[in-house]
Amino acid sequence: MTSPSEGFARVAEWIALDPDNEPFVFRKFDKLAARNLLYLQAQIISLEKELEEWDKDVVPRSWEQLVEQNKAGKHGRHMSLIVEIRQALKDYHETLLLQSRVSNLPKPSQRVLTAFRHWFNKPFPVLGGQSKNFLEAKDGLVALSPQRDSDPIYSPLGLPCFIQKIPTRDGASYIGHFTEASISIAAKSITILIAANLLVGPIYGLYFAQTPLQRLGLIQLFTTVFALCAGLVTNAKRAELFAMTAA
Repeated sequence: MTSPSEGFARVAEWIALDPDNEPFVFRKFDKLAARNLLYLQAQIISLEKELEEWDKDVVPRSWEQLVEQNKAGKHGRHMSLIVEIRQALKDYHETLLLQSRVSNLPKPSQRVLTAFRHWFNKPFPVLGGQSKNFLEAKDGLVALSPQRDSDPIYSPLGLPCFIQKIPTRDGASYIGHFTEASISIAAKSITILIAANLLVGPIYGLYFAQTPLQRLGLIQLFTTVFALCAGLVTNAKRAELFAMTAA
């Protein structure tokens, strides 16, 4: 079966090509989401005001009394108003929770976004209409796959030796694709080597030091090197850096 030349099927095929799902990048529609929440909020405010007006005249003391009044054809709007408020609150709270989750989704990394835009736009946008500009959205994009390149060691390891070259649509260049597993193994190996050398190195240095002043200087040097490595190689926070250095 031949691959589709252009269109939604072609874009979906390219997105799904990455086993790490990094190209799963879509718009957040922040403006529309905020407007939708405002509409739901305004609806509930209006219903709340109407209910307060009913409470001035109709104050049933039990649910059973309210049901009986509704069956008797009295104050039917009161019961329908309660049901309407219940549904509106459900919609509003569900939307709030969903929006909270969407707002916490990570942004796509610049590396992924650059590759996606290059493939999408050259030699011409693979999608037409308004969709052709979705990667340039001003209200933000989200990545469904969490970013993995925030690690100071992890990110620079996207080297050619790990990369599979995938031709672009225009055939004039390539997009490098590397597996996260290979980069993760390399990053962990480098971290282990650094940790082992920071442990053994000071022992050798202090063993060959001849005077107390030299030993004090080496302690200061290795402590500084350890703190620098912990700050640059790991994602430790400032408080954690102080704790590790003191230990």
